[in-house]
Amino acid sequence: MDNTALWNRYQSHLFHDPESGLMLDISRMNFADGFLASMEPTIQKAFAEMAELEGGAIANPDEGRMVGHYWLRSPDLSPADEIAAEIGETVQRIREFAAAVHGGSIAAPDGRPFRKFLVVGIGGSALGPQFVADALGDADNPLPPYFFDNTDPDGMDRVLAQIGPGLAETLTVVISKSGGTKETRNGMLEAEAAYRRAGLYFPRYAVAVTGEGSELDRVATQSGWIARFPMWDWVGGRTSVTSAVGLLPAALQGLDIAGMIEGARLCDQLTRRTETARNPAALLALMWHHATGGKGSRDMVVLPYKDRLLLFSRYLQQLIMESIGKELDRDGNVVCQGISVYGNKGSTDQHAYVQQLREGVNNFFVTFIEVLRDRRGASLPVEPGVTSGDYLAGFLQGTRTALGEKGRESLTITIPEVSPRTVGMLIALFERTVGLYALLVNINAYHQPGVEAGKKAAGTVLALQADIITHLRGTGSSLTADEIAAALGCPDAAETVFRTLLHAAANPDHGIGMEQAKPLTASRFSVQG
Repeated sequence: MDNTALWNRYQSHLFHDPESGLMLDISRMNFADGFLASMEPTIQKAFAEMAELEGGAIANPDEGRMVGHYWLRSPDLSPADEIAAEIGETVQRIREFAAAVHGGSIAAPDGRPFRKFLVVGIGGSALGPQFVADALGDADNPLPPYFFDNTDPDGMDRVLAQIGPGLAETLTVVISKSGGTKETRNGMLEAEAAYRRAGLYFPRYAVAVTGEGSELDRVATQSGWIARFPMWDWVGGRTSVTSAVGLLPAALQGLDIAGMIEGARLCDQLTRRTETARNPAALLALMWHHATGGKGSRDMVVLPYKDRLLLFSRYLQQLIMESIGKELDRDGNVVCQGISVYGNKGSTDQHAYVQQLREGVNNFFVTFIEVLRDRRGASLPVEPGVTSGDYLAGFLQGTRTALGEKGRESLTITIPEVSPRTVGMLIALFERTVGLYALLVNINAYHQPGVEAGKKAAGTVLALQADIITHLRGTGSSLTADEIAAALGCPDAAETVFRTLLHAAANPDHGIGMEQAKPLTASRFSVQG
C-alpha cells in the first residue's frame, strides 16, 4: 500500500476524542474493508450484555457475584444506594486518612511522622498500585512507596534493606480481599517480624485493605491496627485499581486520586457508546479479534514509548491474560482462549526484539502507546532543531513503518501526557476492552479457575513436605526420594518429594542434609543434628 493509500486509511479509521485527547489508530491493522460491518451484530450484542453487567447482573456465576468496578468511578450508576454510599464514603475516608498521615496527626507511636510506606500484596493487589506509583511518582512525593509483591524471602530482605532504619517511620498497608492469600499473609508475617526485631509494635504501623469479615479483617480488628478499608466482592483484584486497593497507596504517595477517578470516569463514558466507530474499547476489542482470529492465535506486544509507562505491560499481562485465558466458554465448550501479552518500553526494546518482530515469525501484533508531551518545560536541542523527545517520537514512527513494510500489524494509542487523568483513562480503556472482547468470544472474563488450581496444587506440595520431614525425623535414616515416596504410600510423587527435599536441603530452616550421588536423583536425605 503506497503512502497516499495509508494516509487515506489513517484518516478514515482514526479515533479522536477532543475532550480527553485520547487517540486510537487502527489503520495499520490489516483488516478487510468489510470486517467492521460483519462484526457489527456481535459487538452490538456485547454492548447490550455489558450494559446488563453494569446494571448489576451476576457476571461471575461461579461465585454468584456482580462485577462493578465501573461503579467505582460513577457510584450513581450502581444498582443500590448503599453501594453508592459506601463508594463515596470510602474515597472520602482515604482522602482524610492520607491527609492525616501527611499532616502528622496519624503518626508512629513515638510521635514521629510517617515518611515511607510499604504495600504488602500480590497480583492485582500489587501490580496496579505499582504501575500507578511508577507512572505518577516524583522525588518530592510526601511518602515514597515500597512493595512486598512476592513470597520470596530474599526479595523481602532487599526491600527491608532499602527501608533500613526508616522502618520506624514506615506505614505498612496489607492488601488482600479474602485475607487468606498465602503470599500476602507471608509478607505480612515477614513485615511483622521485621518490626519486632526493630523493637516496634506492628499493629500501630499497620493498615488493612480487605473484605469485611475476612481473616485479615479479623486480625486487624483484634490486634488494633490503625485503620481498615473495604474491598467489595464485586471488585476483582485485576480491576481494583480505582478502589481502595489502588487509591489508598496513591493517596499516601501524594498522587491526585481525584484526577485518576475522573480520567477513568471520562473513559467509561466514551466506552459506553454504542456507535462502534466512536467507542475506542470496541475498536480495540475488534482489532484483538481480527488479529487473533478470535482464538488467541497471535501475541500482543505492548510498547509504551515513555519510561513512566514501563510497568504498564506487566499490569496488562494480568488484566488481559487472567481475564481471557480460559479453557471453557460460557456454554461449557473447550475453546482454550487467550492472548499472550509481553513488552517493555520503546525505544529501549527496539534494541532487544524489534529485529525479530520485523523479520522473524509473524505471530504477534503490536500496541504502541504514544505520549505527546515530552516533559515539563522545554527540552535541550541535542542536534540543531532536534530534542531527545523528537528522537523518541521518531523511533516510534520509524518502528511502526518498518513493521508495516513487512506486513506486521500494529495499532497506536496516543495520550497527551502522563498524568493522573490519562493513567485513569488507560486503566478504564483496557478494562472495558477486556470485557467486550470476552463477550465477543463468549467467555467469562471475571473468574479465574486456573489460578485457584495453582493455589490448591501448592497446598498439596506443602502438605507433602510436612509428611516428608516428619517421616525423616521419625526414621532417623538417610533415604532417597524414591524410598520416602514409597514409605509415604505415594510412589508416583517421587519427583515432587525429590524437588521438595532439594529446596529444604539448600536452606537451614528444616535441618535437612543431602548426600549427593550420581545420578543426582539417587541422593540421600536426612535430618541433621
